Amino acid sequence: MAAVLTRAGARAKRSGSGFHLRFVLAGHGLFSSEAATIAAPATAVDDREVAATGEDDGDDLRSRIFRLGLAKRSATAALDKWSSEGRAAPAAELRRIARDLSRVRRYKHALEVADWMKTHHESDLSESDYGMCIDLITKVFGASAAEDFFEKLPPGAKSLEAYTALLHSYGRSKMTDKAERLFERMKDANLSMDALVYNEMMTLYISVGELDKVEIIAEELKRQNVSPDLFTYNLRVSAAAASMDLEGFKGILDEMSKDPNSKEGWTLYRNLASVYVDASQLVVSGNSLVEAEAKISQREWITYDFLVILHTGLGNQERIKDIWKSMVMTSQRMTSRNYICVLSSYLLCGQLKDAGEIVDQWQRSKAPEFDISACNRLLDALLGAGLTDAADRFRELMLQKSCILTSRAPVVE
Repeated sequence: MAAVLTRAGARAKRSGSGFHLRFVLAGHGLFSSEAATIAAPATAVDDREVAATGEDDGDDLRSRIFRLGLAKRSATAALDKWSSEGRAAPAAELRRIARDLSRVRRYKHALEVADWMKTHHESDLSESDYGMCIDLITKVFGASAAEDFFEKLPPGAKSLEAYTALLHSYGRSKMTDKAERLFERMKDANLSMDALVYNEMMTLYISVGELDKVEIIAEELKRQNVSPDLFTYNLRVSAAAASMDLEGFKGILDEMSKDPNSKEGWTLYRNLASVYVDASQLVVSGNSLVEAEAKISQREWITYDFLVILHTGLGNQERIKDIWKSMVMTSQRMTSRNYICVLSSYLLCGQLKDAGEIVDQWQRSKAPEFDISACNRLLDALLGAGLTDAADRFRELMLQKSCILTSRAPVVE
């Protein structure tokens, strides 16, 4: 789990962090409203990552644990030795160390610190601490071990945080039956569930291809008067697009526009989603695009695309780059739709250098759809959505690439 500083931040980072890797790489599934963990595939921790945590060679507890390095070395032993020296290890410090270890993917050491904290400071544990323990147990030992830990918790510790962490564990492992049963238990327990819980269920259903159940969960969320967040809408539009349900797609975007909690980023998201559909010609002949992809389904590629759109709406430009790198690292051939998605995102962010690099990649690629008509569709879509500045930037960029664009789209003032 990425490091989080507040309970609200922790819950936001688990809402949806998992969308991208759970869908496509079958990895960590936290869906972050602050762009935490859905970017590039995990890499080995090196000295630079440890240095980035601010560690030095001092003899404070944090430095001593970070210097352990190899996973086979015991953080528990280091903590026992520290305590035997008469030194304090308060829960707040242990909590920070566990989260920072997790941030650099040292999950075994993070779990040992969290477990030591539970043993020595059980009365000081918060709801999010139990959720962190379940998340770390899942990473180190798997979902069954996380389930066992959860079931042995005292009733007072089985909070919404703990339930949601276990739900996320099931979702990450694609244990649909167990996730559904736990979801029902949560409702029976009269927990005050928020959008994160519903997002977890939607994420799971998309990951296993049960797209029709996404809107069922969305309807239940409405009946319970739970406020959706941007990730809720992202999941819904991804499912609608993957199902080729254009009317449903447009209905969700319209619903977003009428949401009283709608924010500026949501407007950008809606605009980009509309551009994506219009420019990439999402609706094609036939009932499904899935059979066109052998290794990664069109549903999963669409998921990548909407992650790019989501982070554009959130203003997370670095995450756009991370997700694009993840796409490039796969063996699957890109389509014009993928290029249109990331290109339009860079244009709206004003990242002309990055946009130019995408055009170059598109021209060099084996994607057969790169031609002037595809670029004109993107120009038309930008103008049709009223994004005239982005359209002008695109026109100028393509002129630099010796491509002259013409548009037949009416300009929206």
